[in-house]
Amino acid sequence: MITLYSFGSNFGVMDPSPFVVKVDLFLRITKLDYRIKCGANYLKKSPKGKLPFITDNEETVGDSSFILDYLNKKHSLDVDHFLTDEERATAYLFTKSLEENLYWCVVSSRWVDDKTWPIAKAAFFESIPFPLNTFIPSLIRRGVIKNLNGQGIGRHSQEEVLSITDKSLQALSDFLGDKKYFFGNKVSTFDATAYSMLCQLYIVNYVSEFGELAKKYDNLAQYCERIKNEFY
Repeated sequence: MITLYSFGSNFGVMDPSPFVVKVDLFLRITKLDYRIKCGANYLKKSPKGKLPFITDNEETVGDSSFILDYLNKKHSLDVDHFLTDEERATAYLFTKSLEENLYWCVVSSRWVDDKTWPIAKAAFFESIPFPLNTFIPSLIRRGVIKNLNGQGIGRHSQEEVLSITDKSLQALSDFLGDKKYFFGNKVSTFDATAYSMLCQLYIVNYVSEFGELAKKYDNLAQYCERIKNEFY
């Protein structure tokens, strides 16, 4: 039995981590039997020190990309069999763009934006008892902001991060067009990646400048609802 280790549902999505959602949706697309165990306490058991990771009988695999590679090989899957070599290349580069760029914009929107931070703080730390709850959230927030500065996104203003987000969404919207999925009428692995990022802007149950910005791309909003209705 495959076990997916996640943080747990939050913000109105199955997990606040896009990478957890990516693996979860891929498992749903492929109809593999699996179960989910939730909790940040599983971080200490992760081979990469991050979530998600999976166990599959005696195997333990971390990192969403390596998890999908493992599942494809172990279970002889071929979700992307209909893609051409050019389309596979496009999917790979779009994936890297979303995971190395748009992802950090989403992180910034939750941890740096002073208007959204109270929502994230309540969601992530509400179970922490007093007096830990008086300093742990701020301590972790400073660590996240430090990571954002190291990555580069944290060195930009809010307006600049919004601009970066907008360019990513514009590219995705143009590429999707009026197609059902990103590569036509058949769902691909890239759809798991795309939805995992987009749901953090379109499906979440809180209001932010980033979510409001995303609303202008109607086809992406409809795409998210379509994926949600079909697989969730």
